[in-house]
Amino acid sequence: MKIALAQINPTVGDFSGNTLRILEFAERATEQDADLVLFPELAVCGYPAADLLEKQAFVERSAQALDEVCAWTAGRRRPAVLCGGVLGVPGSAEGKQVQNVAVLMQQGSVLATQAKSLLPFYDVFDEQRYFEPATSQSLTSIATCAGDTPLAVTICEDAWNDKGFWPRRLYAIDPVERLMESWPGQAAALASQPRLIVNLSASPYWQGKRAVRREMLGALARRHGAVVAMCNQVGGNDSLIFDGSSLAVGPDGRVVAQAASFAEDLVVFETGAAATAASAPELEEPDAHGFEVEATWHALVLGTRDYVRKCGFSKALVGLSGGIDSALVAAIAVAALGAKNVMGVGMPSGYSSEGSKSDARELAGRLGIRFELLTIHNAYETLMNTLDPLFAGTAFGLAEENLQSRLRGVLLMALSNKFGALVLTTGNKSEMSVGYCTLYGDMVGALAVIGDVMKTRVYALSHYVNREREIIPHATLSKAPSAELRPDQKDTDSLPPYDVLDPILEAYVERYGSAKQIANEQGVDAELVSQVLKLVERSEYKRQQAAPVLKVTRKSFGTGRRFPIAVKYEV
Repeated sequence: MKIALAQINPTVGDFSGNTLRILEFAERATEQDADLVLFPELAVCGYPAADLLEKQAFVERSAQALDEVCAWTAGRRRPAVLCGGVLGVPGSAEGKQVQNVAVLMQQGSVLATQAKSLLPFYDVFDEQRYFEPATSQSLTSIATCAGDTPLAVTICEDAWNDKGFWPRRLYAIDPVERLMESWPGQAAALASQPRLIVNLSASPYWQGKRAVRREMLGALARRHGAVVAMCNQVGGNDSLIFDGSSLAVGPDGRVVAQAASFAEDLVVFETGAAATAASAPELEEPDAHGFEVEATWHALVLGTRDYVRKCGFSKALVGLSGGIDSALVAAIAVAALGAKNVMGVGMPSGYSSEGSKSDARELAGRLGIRFELLTIHNAYETLMNTLDPLFAGTAFGLAEENLQSRLRGVLLMALSNKFGALVLTTGNKSEMSVGYCTLYGDMVGALAVIGDVMKTRVYALSHYVNREREIIPHATLSKAPSAELRPDQKDTDSLPPYDVLDPILEAYVERYGSAKQIANEQGVDAELVSQVLKLVERSEYKRQQAAPVLKVTRKSFGTGRRFPIAVKYEV
């Protein structure tokens, strides 16, 4: 049996475009003589659809799109199509009104509709808010040249509860185990015709996720003597980045098919005796800190490209300070959108060094982007004169510093409105964690491209940018980080060195470690840890007003990390 993994990049709500893409990939699968083609979870409507799922018209349009796909299969003996979407729950008087379903279609007929059983409700997932779980699960089958072939259909989380793999399971039931118990004949599957488990997924990327999927699916295949095939969504949808990386593993747990990461792809493989191990690409070895540099780069480029494109734009603006954060964001923007669609804007004040201005201009030249220099000195002086009657007798401080940043935000948004380009913010995760950023200033923009990247990782990514030639100037990489909002300012005036700060933040923000635990594990002064954690807690109000953050770690700022703003909690 030939199975095609059709790894597509859907847009939420674009039923016409998504259906067209599904049919294009189905045609390609036909050309390769596939018996069955798998599409991702909720492929016809895109994932996550959030509160659109509460709109009756949205659910009806999803059903229509599935009907269109089914109609395509009419008059074709193969391939059968297994596609994800949402359907209303017929005759439902209780519970949620819609289900997350996989629909199996062949020769113009719906052979089976399987609803998702396990509805995740953690981190970025909130499926229990919208969907009614499956009331039952059953095997189905498709007609092939070898006769009817049994098929166990699962949807994403349904395959993530194997008691043989997870030390602690989140759910009491295991849909895969239940399906295997109903498989014809209780003996282990023959090597010539192993059991077949298929999984439609919308599994977003974070550091190490691809390796976990491989290991988990391999363990599942070995336990049940099955071929396991997973088709995963690819592309960026708001903060989430889906890496694709669809794959199939044989009964021995070895990879027999592997799709690309961070790109659409179609991969066809054979089950049965032909399900032999493929030369699957090696996954990137993370660095000493567990950071996947290359994968993160591709994730951020894909996330930026799709965010801009799917929001109906084509151009981006980046405020270039001459620092490493804005340099990295500009490099990502160029890789995502092309140099002709990116503008860099330098906005020096009286505290900006000549080196910063020249570094920004040099970077723009190397990236091949338009660069404009707009000084904020006169505007700053005008506002200071306006404020002088109220500021008289007070010391220069945070208000004067932030005024410069907010002036830059005003200029960037004026350019955005005039030229129809989205502003990309340049703040990193370290700064967002401790509030070393200015509301309505450097936080102004449509997307926080590196808001889930710690400062030390910014350097790692910047060196990756320069892997073939120097794009980010050496001076930018080597200078001490500074906001340049007052004379001789350095980040270390307000914060610990980033190689000390970042491990503390990762332990607290991403793993929820306590102050005492962090101090003991890292051998850091307990008072310093306490001071850092208090900064994190006091900055929650800023983060909840920030632009959407592209998620590349297990725990990013945004919908997956929910804390109150008005709170009194001793860290």
